[in-house]
Amino acid sequence: MSDAVDLPDAAQEASPVRVRDDRGLIYPFESKPAPGEAIEVAPGILWLRMKMPMQLDHINVWLLEDGDGWAVVDTSLNEQSSKDAWEAVFEKYLGGRKVTRIFVTHLHPDHIGLAGWIGEKFDAPLYMTRTDYLMCRMLVTDTGKDAPEEGLRFYQAAGFTDEALDHYRKRFGGFGWGVYRLPQSFHRIQDGDEIKIGTRTWRVVVGRGHAPEHACLWSKEDNIIISGDQILPRISSNVSVFPTEPDGNPLQDWLDSCVKLRDLLPDETLVLPAHNLPFRNVKKRMQDLIDGHEEGMARLLALLDEPKRAVDVFPALFRARITPGVYIMATGESLAHLNCLIARGEVVRRRGEDGCDLYARA
Repeated sequence: MSDAVDLPDAAQEASPVRVRDDRGLIYPFESKPAPGEAIEVAPGILWLRMKMPMQLDHINVWLLEDGDGWAVVDTSLNEQSSKDAWEAVFEKYLGGRKVTRIFVTHLHPDHIGLAGWIGEKFDAPLYMTRTDYLMCRMLVTDTGKDAPEEGLRFYQAAGFTDEALDHYRKRFGGFGWGVYRLPQSFHRIQDGDEIKIGTRTWRVVVGRGHAPEHACLWSKEDNIIISGDQILPRISSNVSVFPTEPDGNPLQDWLDSCVKLRDLLPDETLVLPAHNLPFRNVKKRMQDLIDGHEEGMARLLALLDEPKRAVDVFPALFRARITPGVYIMATGESLAHLNCLIARGEVVRRRGEDGCDLYARA
């Protein structure tokens, strides 16, 4: 780490410990950084934690020492508290140096939201996968538009009430509000690429399902992976079907990606996730994620002895009560499980006279 970086007391006191939780994971750091502060998790890698005004109330972002400057990995939402936190970080940790590059793991606003803002501030180029860059550009163009008829028919077929459809109408086009103006060009990264950042070589490992082409950065030599939302320790990333691709099978993509990462990464790899805390024992975590979805589909099959709509199967997949704020997300995840079972030949779907789709065992 450069002498220009002055770590706060909180970082100095964050001694590595071996804390094992009930899932068998090991958390090497017993403290977490406050907004505007940083913790060094490895030489030349700073962990920042940004607050977000939503149910998932934080995101982890990363600074990687990169020659005469710092590379950023993920950025938080386009909102003032995150900008203020970044300004504090720039003043305290950059030591007069610049941001050299911005890497974004995937298209969701909490990850890409301030990429354009940081890029403009430092004239720093954006690096991300092509599919996620283009899809983000597409979704941003929906900002302020009316909900499309295809979307209304999609959610009506899932079993939405008129009230739920009105909620969808009000929320439609909100994606772009969390994203600062995107740059008109980017540098493509893809699976298997090797990228030199500072003294480390990072291999791009792509996962799919939560996002179309989610990029993780893996330093094999140092046993460190910046995993974005592809590997999280305490929550499972949302895997949803959306109106743009109603017959998609993102859950199988997600399961295949979990197998790929389970088999690729050594168990001692330090996982730097976008949410919750850095951890080890990645193989167990990937297997737990696989098992959780397979068990959910088994419960789903048991529920489908009698035909059900997508909104009727929540009890098979979710322990918590589904509130209006997460109703669309829960529906998308239910449809992902149902579409996966259809692709496996275990479930069939038919359209009822009322326009709702009914799902039953094959």
